[in-house]
Amino acid sequence: MAEILRPVPQVDLKMAEQSDGSMNSSSVGDTLKDDLALDRRLLWRRDLVLVPIMGILYTLLFLDRTNIANARALGIGSPTGLEGALHMPPNGFNIALVIFYIPFVLAEIPANLVLNLNKIKPRYFLGGQMCLLGILGMCQGLVQNYGGLLAVRFLMGAFEASLPAGATYMISTYYTKRDAALRFAWFFNFALAGPFFSGLLAYAIQRLEGTGGYQGWRWLFIIEGLMTVFISVFIVLFCPNFPHEAQSWFLKPHERDRIVSQLEASRGAETKGSAVDDVPIWKVLVDWRIHLFTMCFFCCDVTAASVSAFSPTILTELGWTSTVAQLMTMPIWASGIIASFVVTYISSRVNLRTPFILGAICFQLIGWIIMRVYVPHAGVRYMALFFMSVGTFPQMPILMGWLSANLRGRKYLAVGMAWMIGFGNCANFISSNVFIRAEAPRYQTGFTTGLVFTVVGFFLVSSGCALLVVKNQKRETARASMSDAERERHDELYFKFVL
Repeated sequence: MAEILRPVPQVDLKMAEQSDGSMNSSSVGDTLKDDLALDRRLLWRRDLVLVPIMGILYTLLFLDRTNIANARALGIGSPTGLEGALHMPPNGFNIALVIFYIPFVLAEIPANLVLNLNKIKPRYFLGGQMCLLGILGMCQGLVQNYGGLLAVRFLMGAFEASLPAGATYMISTYYTKRDAALRFAWFFNFALAGPFFSGLLAYAIQRLEGTGGYQGWRWLFIIEGLMTVFISVFIVLFCPNFPHEAQSWFLKPHERDRIVSQLEASRGAETKGSAVDDVPIWKVLVDWRIHLFTMCFFCCDVTAASVSAFSPTILTELGWTSTVAQLMTMPIWASGIIASFVVTYISSRVNLRTPFILGAICFQLIGWIIMRVYVPHAGVRYMALFFMSVGTFPQMPILMGWLSANLRGRKYLAVGMAWMIGFGNCANFISSNVFIRAEAPRYQTGFTTGLVFTVVGFFLVSSGCALLVVKNQKRETARASMSDAERERHDELYFKFVL
């Protein structure tokens, strides 16, 4: 296990020096306690401001992205439901899911690179796009035909592209390697709260069926879109800038300097002009670390996307009414939230990632196997969704933190986090097309695909850990034959990987 060194609090020895030239150990101790107390306060301040702001942003994004599954379940099989009212073809729902992710994936990295340039402050960049996304979300409830729905969802994908990757990038720039892992869990669990509450909202909004001449599924889109627009105002007002120029209401100058120094001690100098920042963009784009961790995330996200998009439909087909099915999804998401908190917290405390990811994948496998063999009893198949949730959702924040901990430099972080979120979400192209309506309720293609990608994910994580161990051994061998100056330059570009 690679050890992450925390920055040692700086003690002003001149202030602690006595008149006879000796050191006042009491003064040194008091100064050390004051510095540690300051570090705790600054950590709490970031936890209470940055993580909730980024988390609420992600909650609404995830809610707006996944509410189409709840909207479909509200009127499944009804001529006034989503599919019936818009005269969607048999594969129309799948296409509506896929078209969102085409611009979403393509725009992730360019959007994060624009954010990294800092020409537009993060609060305007993220808050403005969130407002546009909310307006488009409302438009989903106003479209009159299937083509209009596809056009709106394509635009939603384009405007949402920068938001989840930008939020994860902001968290990466504010926390040390070790502290980041648990914050990614908090952040990601905000996202899980989106579909959790979406089921509850869908249940409540169904009562608005026919109000104002609109079907219930239309009100679901309109109300959730209005919520997004409303929250975007607070993102514009309160989202912090990057650490080195954080607003004074958030961090005082000496607090800002202290956080920046801690971040540099953890990740290395990430200011413009450092050796790692001068790496050309093409070299960042082909970096093996980014693609290895992204493939692990991709395999995991196949399950996450399947649970998100099809669990309401599957629950309806298990015999529950569409109304009850909305509520039945809530415990599934709640189990994922609890598991994510617990597993990520333990992983962060022991500073290990691989065993926890592999253990989570085993739970994921159990869920897919139950679905694939098609146990007839509805309760057993419902339990399988819990195994999939508990196994899937702890992996995602740990993988985000793992990639972040193994990258150095703002350019690497901007591209790496965007690539993981962007390409990782390509899993939605798969999950959106393998659950074939004609195969209901067995969905052999969908369940087999999910099972295969879960197995592939297990081998990718295992192979990735082994590769990091080998790379660390080669690094230590190379350093042993270098001079001090060469070693310092080498350590700026090549650091010890964390496992």
